[in-house]
Amino acid sequence: MKIIQANSSHIPLLAPLFDSYRVFYKQASDINAATSFLKERFSQSESIVFMAFIDGEAVGFTQLYTTFSSVSMLPYYVLNDLYVNQTQRKKGIGSALLNTAQEFCLKKGFKGLALETATDNPAQKLYEKLGWKKDSHSFHYFWRTNS
Repeated sequence: MKIIQANSSHIPLLAPLFDSYRVFYKQASDINAATSFLKERFSQSESIVFMAFIDGEAVGFTQLYTTFSSVSMLPYYVLNDLYVNQTQRKKGIGSALLNTAQEFCLKKGFKGLALETATDNPAQKLYEKLGWKKDSHSFHYFWRTNS
């Protein structure tokens, strides 16, 4: 397995994974929109993407976004997306992508990584195995526009 930091040249390999990730979360498949979304993120330097390859085939990715903690006055990453092709699961790819994100965060001197996941997502076991702590002392709220 090989993990790389993706750039815009990887979009043709990344977009199908990103589209499958969205379908996993019950969104309609739209490879053109997925490609446009990724192009925009890369062109604006708005995210960091790591991709996993096995035998030259793109099999998974994780995407990080930068944000800040006003209390600690430090930047941190939101690990917004983590996806491994269904046929490639249980091979350590998710762990490798998470470990790569953690190493990158340490290298950058950021406060840490945050993620949110569905309450029924079985990946919670993986997160906890790798040292992620469930935040049980605060609630997550979201305000949505009409769109």
